[in-house]
Amino acid sequence: MEALYAISTGTLTACGLYLTLRGRTFPVVVGLTLLSYAVNLFLFSMGNLTTHGAAIVNGTGDYADPLPQALVLTAIVIGFAMTAFVVILAMRARSEMGNDHVDGKKDDHE
Repeated sequence: MEALYAISTGTLTACGLYLTLRGRTFPVVVGLTLLSYAVNLFLFSMGNLTTHGAAIVNGTGDYADPLPQALVLTAIVIGFAMTAFVVILAMRARSEMGNDHVDGKKDDHE
């Protein structure tokens, strides 16, 4: 289970970094979204990965830590709002500049 989480987090991080370093706005937005998913998966895995664990501690035994779950839920909501904001910002920049380059330069070839 831990290996699957590690591989998934590493893959999401690598793909997110690759897309974030692209020159167009849409791949950058997708890359930032993948990076936020990788951070969410990392935060979720910090709560001791247990199967069949209760959410509330009632004495002894295995339990799931609710704090990372609450942090991930909050991060999902904030990430969705920021993604919507960045998409609208990219659409506005494209309409004003006529292209979707991240650096804001106008191409003479397009």
